[in-house]
Amino acid sequence: MKNTTLCHIEKDGKYLMLHRIKKQNDLNQDKWVGIGGKFEDKESPEQCNRREAYEETGLTLGKCEYRGIATFVSDKWETEYMHIFTCSDFSGEIKDCDEGVLEWVDKQQVYNLPLWEGDKIFLKLIEDPSTPFFSLRLEYQGETLVSAILNDEVIV
Repeated sequence: MKNTTLCHIEKDGKYLMLHRIKKQNDLNQDKWVGIGGKFEDKESPEQCNRREAYEETGLTLGKCEYRGIATFVSDKWETEYMHIFTCSDFSGEIKDCDEGVLEWVDKQQVYNLPLWEGDKIFLKLIEDPSTPFFSLRLEYQGETLVSAILNDEVIV
């Protein structure tokens, strides 16, 4: 089991998205995702989020909101606990990323990109001000979402 972070950095009604096209053997190959990655030893979710955002984008995050946790279960990959953040407080200049291409994408247009089906669920949750924190379990067979459980209630 692995722990990761994912941050949706926001500016002017847009998310900074990463089009994963540069790494070999990438389970996110050709998908658009937020910013994040694996925990290092002894890191908290907040520390991992800040480090990964800086490494991937060159941006230094200020105050972030810890929005939820997604548990990914798959018949192909290791179980993953993804700690999900949003952030609109940042500084610095965007740099090239060795994992893909960074692009500001209008929040409503993000849903038209090649995303994991479960990502669409948690994107709606982070956009909903009545959902302050959530626990989402997403189960995949290959790239197909077969089950989604939100706060212990089946939704897919």
